[in-house]
Amino acid sequence: MEKRIVCQKCVYYFVTWEAGQPHGCKSYGFKSRYLPSIVVKNSSGQACNFFVEKNKTVG
Repeated sequence: MEKRIVCQKCVYYFVTWEAGQPHGCKSYGFKSRYLPSIVVKNSSGQACNFFVEKNKTVG
């Protein structure tokens, strides 16, 4: 079973604030209606290879 990739925890994920394409991926360079990890999985058949978890620093 593959580990689920949570885009919101990735350094490359961003919110576009566009109603039709609210999710974006800086690594792959696209915006989408769906989470980038889902788009990548559906189009390539493989899980995202660029996932890098954001730093978990608490001040």
